[in-house]
Amino acid sequence: MKTKILIVTGPTASGKTDLAIEIAKKYDGEIISADSMQVYRYMDIGTAKPSKAEMNGIQHHMLDEVYPNEPFTVADFRRRSGEIIDRIRKKEKLPIVAGGTGLYINSLIKPWTFSNTPPSDQQRLELNNIYKQKGGDYLYSMLKSVDLESAKAIHPNNVKRVMRALEVYMVSGIPKSIQDKESKKEDITYDPVMIGLNMERNLLYDRIEKRVDAMLRKGLIEEVEKLLEMGCSKDLISMQGLGYKEIVKYLTGEWTYTQAIEILKRDTRRFAKRQLTWFRQYDDIKWFYIDAYSEKEKMYEDVFKYLDERDIR
Repeated sequence: MKTKILIVTGPTASGKTDLAIEIAKKYDGEIISADSMQVYRYMDIGTAKPSKAEMNGIQHHMLDEVYPNEPFTVADFRRRSGEIIDRIRKKEKLPIVAGGTGLYINSLIKPWTFSNTPPSDQQRLELNNIYKQKGGDYLYSMLKSVDLESAKAIHPNNVKRVMRALEVYMVSGIPKSIQDKESKKEDITYDPVMIGLNMERNLLYDRIEKRVDAMLRKGLIEEVEKLLEMGCSKDLISMQGLGYKEIVKYLTGEWTYTQAIEILKRDTRRFAKRQLTWFRQYDDIKWFYIDAYSEKEKMYEDVFKYLDERDIR
């Protein structure tokens, strides 16, 4: 019998965390963050990581897992979250996976095939930055250090293939040479109930603008300054996240403050749009539209009714 889990997803700024906490309170659950940026320590404001007060006494997992300069892959998420889900179920509590990182969600609900690692815009951007600054030879040396067999099969001047092999490793944590030999799919071990939050596009964009403004008031610039003082390179995957790369460019004088904030808001809107496109692959997701309710408590009631119908307990 497959383990039942609840997944709460939706675009950035849609209110996933608040809803997940309300569900956890009602159904005696614990929350597993499915956000690829919230795994990093010292990166709290820009990732909208919930504070202790906001957690409202609910146990949260997959926050502050690694330092900003440490790698963290989809495979790492799948392994660690799987262990956490097992522990939660042994306590007869409900595992609630909440977040908007599609690759993380897919790793739990779809057959996992290492030989078909999907592309990652985030990793590709970092590799492109490294290529521009340090050249193809440096990329090739990186590949040799993590996947010597692939490096031997790729000409050093074939930058596109070198970058793809590196990208596969960065996303999955498994060398491409091993993945190419391994085509076996790991079985799905979970029975997911999926709910999603959405709203009219202009309302979502307005919430994104207000969220960015709130992050700035809370000290986003100071948070990025501290990370740079700690020695975090702007080329790190963690520092390429939304809210961090833009502020770095402001702090280094590449952009003005106004430019940085305008671009951050624009890119966050684009990110939300990409998330919604990704979520279309989920046929069995139940959507709740926030703007259809005069009060969020009424939406929560409908969510609870749906979860009762699905026997989520």
